[in-house]
Amino acid sequence: MGPDELYPPRRLADAQRATAAAGLDALLLTPGSDLRYLTGYDAHEGERLTCLVLPAQGEATLIVPALERPAAEASPAPATGVRIVEHADGTDPYPLLVAALGGPVAAVGLADRMWAEQVLALRTALPGAAQRLASEVLREMRVRKSPAEVAALAEAGAAIDAVHGRMGEWLRPGRTEAEVGADIAAAILAAGHVSVDFVIVAAGPNGASPHHGTSERPIGAGEPVVVDIGGTMPSGYRSDCTRTYVAGAPAPAEFVDYYAVLHAAQRAAVAAVRPGATAEDVDAAAREPIVAAGFGAAFLHRTGHGIGLDGHEDPYVVAGNARPLEAGMTFSVEPGIYLAGRHGARIEDIVVCATDGVQRLNTTPTELIAL
Repeated sequence: MGPDELYPPRRLADAQRATAAAGLDALLLTPGSDLRYLTGYDAHEGERLTCLVLPAQGEATLIVPALERPAAEASPAPATGVRIVEHADGTDPYPLLVAALGGPVAAVGLADRMWAEQVLALRTALPGAAQRLASEVLREMRVRKSPAEVAALAEAGAAIDAVHGRMGEWLRPGRTEAEVGADIAAAILAAGHVSVDFVIVAAGPNGASPHHGTSERPIGAGEPVVVDIGGTMPSGYRSDCTRTYVAGAPAPAEFVDYYAVLHAAQRAAVAAVRPGATAEDVDAAAREPIVAAGFGAAFLHRTGHGIGLDGHEDPYVVAGNARPLEAGMTFSVEPGIYLAGRHGARIEDIVVCATDGVQRLNTTPTELIAL
């Protein structure tokens, strides 16, 4: 897939129409996933201002430090039709931003994760403008992935699946979580990612902490090991997949029993994904069998999160989210059971809500994996 498929020029016009419909005069987007979504530019985040100025009507302007203009010019941004304007090092860039707006503005949408120092500078530069979140406009555009975006996520899924497929090379009793994690991180890059977003290798009691990371603790024979890994591909789209392993000896009988419950729950939740089902329906499909088996209090988190240019984005698969699913939505399905002080397990696939049901983007087996 080419940049024009992942970052089509029509997105800018679509965003302008949505900006006007939201009652905003412009979007102001500093480095991050929203800027990349609209222009394809993976901008450096720093104290020098980079900002896409997207008026509801008129020309889009990308303001960049002169030092970074070559990178902006080499990105897909020029092909989207944006005008690139640079500011010399040490000069005030905010007059350029005001000029790019083309006139007075009453309300602007700011990148949700804009630095506070930039937000405050914009209050000074645009004293009469109300500040709102750009996600009011862009959330609805980004939540449904295009075929090219789904293909990029499928490529990411295949890359992280390849890493899980090699786990037997590294995960064995006596090695520390950190040693295994270092091997996994190298493999994530070797599989085609440009960066490693996270590596969780959580053995034995550490598996009861969903966001454990790694430690210098050696892995014991027969200990369940939760491995949750992900990275970013050259496209900008992310991978995220969890499998649970046991090496060197059989897992404890108690663990095998509740893993069977978890496995059934994860499969039921994946099967519940279809257009018209709600996000909380999917959460309930995962949660109900776990609760029925007596492990409800051990399922500590939501069932899933959206994924795309961000590792976590809309839609969130959680009780209380009654939003109907639509074709093109992509998210994780990752129930877990965590028994403090003993062990834990999680199974995670990235899925796509398809017109006729669900498509798994991680295709490795979800059964307990004995190495």
